[in-house]
Amino acid sequence: MADTRTPRELETRAISERPKQWMPPEKLPSPNLSPDFDFRWVRISTLGVDDPMNISGKLREGWEPVKAIDHPELGVSAIGRGRYPDSVEMGGLVLCKIPKEFMRQRAEYYQQQADTQMNSIDNNFMRENDPRMPLFKERSSKVSFGKGT
Repeated sequence: MADTRTPRELETRAISERPKQWMPPEKLPSPNLSPDFDFRWVRISTLGVDDPMNISGKLREGWEPVKAIDHPELGVSAIGRGRYPDSVEMGGLVLCKIPKEFMRQRAEYYQQQADTQMNSIDNNFMRENDPRMPLFKERSSKVSFGKGT
């Protein structure tokens, strides 16, 4: 019986691998995602001038600088040497994390603020209502492409 299989030497991963494509480099490296935390780059300075108002506001909101040893995939060049040593810092930005639960609560808070503002506008608008010529509120939008009919 003749053996029709290809030799094992010809079945290498390099041969079956797709050709690599050039891609533009990332401006800021992305950390490995975590199921428990959200990540964001927070401004600590602009053009070499410190921005303490921005970073202090973010720290009070619950963001905390990420330690470089926790994210080795970001590279050594991103280790902070200034105000936040051992953190991940690049170009006036420091990588921070916050628990996902905080972000959910934050989104609910701002949604409630937006709903309250819309109710206030609706109440003010409907106050001008006259039964002879009723006003109506219609909050629907339509997006169409092309000539549209």
